[in-house]
Amino acid sequence: MATQKRILVTGGCGYIGSHTLVSLLDPVTSSQTNIQYSVVVVDNLANSSHESLRRVADISSLDGGFSMDKDGSGGKDPKGRLIFRKVDCCDASALRAVFEEFASKGGFDAAVHFAGLKAVGESKLIPLKYYEVNIGATWTLLNLMEEYGCRSIVFSSSATVYGVAKDEKKNLKETDEVGVTITNPYGRTKFMIEQILGDFHGSHALLREQGKEAKDWSVAILRYFNPAGAHPSGKMGEDPNGVPNNLMPFVAQVAVGRRPHVTVFGNDYDTPDGTGIRDYLHVMDLADGHVAALRYMGSNNGKSGNGKLNVFNLGTGTGYSVIDMIKAMGKAVGKPIPNVVGPRRQGDVTIYVADPSLAKEEMGWEAKKNLDDMCNDIWSWQTNNPNGYVDA
Repeated sequence: MATQKRILVTGGCGYIGSHTLVSLLDPVTSSQTNIQYSVVVVDNLANSSHESLRRVADISSLDGGFSMDKDGSGGKDPKGRLIFRKVDCCDASALRAVFEEFASKGGFDAAVHFAGLKAVGESKLIPLKYYEVNIGATWTLLNLMEEYGCRSIVFSSSATVYGVAKDEKKNLKETDEVGVTITNPYGRTKFMIEQILGDFHGSHALLREQGKEAKDWSVAILRYFNPAGAHPSGKMGEDPNGVPNNLMPFVAQVAVGRRPHVTVFGNDYDTPDGTGIRDYLHVMDLADGHVAALRYMGSNNGKSGNGKLNVFNLGTGTGYSVIDMIKAMGKAVGKPIPNVVGPRRQGDVTIYVADPSLAKEEMGWEAKKNLDDMCNDIWSWQTNNPNGYVDA
């Protein structure tokens, strides 16, 4: 019989969070690992839709599907594998109510923390809001996890913590310098949260040295680069509010006719075609990486992150330029994507590519999907949902 584990997923209605739910609820993975996850999602829906949860239930073949409560405050499937509570993680009393609700049912085995603001450009305009929300939500979550005895967390961080690399032509390793040359408040909040997690993890050994009771935490910090793609079914994908901040959803909206062209910000970088190079990672590979981190920290056999502070890059190790991505999307669509060249954006770097070898060595995780998969899946999502979840 499979081991049952309940996972708290903050920000689980968003792009990466919702795809991670699919990986957590995947019956094939459950049979292979002998672990059956149930999930409790908390999200304030500020930049997401609960419709994503209905799609998750559909893809995961949950009996009876997912339905929202009439007042919009929550929802679930009939067997309680996928439960939703509309909660802002900065609201300590509301988040405490979620912990209290499930305390009598065994509580949570771990948390996967996505909740937060994530637009790089916006963070420069309203930095105080980013510090308040991203750091405040994490502070509230960690306090409640400690109080209710849930001491395992996967933090969805970002490659932005590396800032401007000293040698941009080398793939970034987890041991490379972080925090010093970050170019935006969003990245600094991610770095600060990593520091908080490190300090908090280390404090428990110090407390025990003083004769105080303090149980170890298991922490996995995942630094990922540029997520792209969608679920292969075409039922789920990235659905940003307003103008997309990321390249590929913008390209997809141009392809479907919602926008006239893609602006390429600078074509005079020191790269083969003059445009910036990034490590694009299929969102389902990224989702699987979060689940791999949970298994890694929950294992007591062989290589294990149980009781440790773990940091991993998630990427492909291969970089593609902006022009590469536009051409690849044109291939998936079957026609060229209109684009124009504009000036560089302040803070953009030339090359940003991961060295993901540690994740493979320790967790057994590696990216499986390629550039064509990303673009084909984006196009399937976009053509089936030209206006995103609004169509539902």
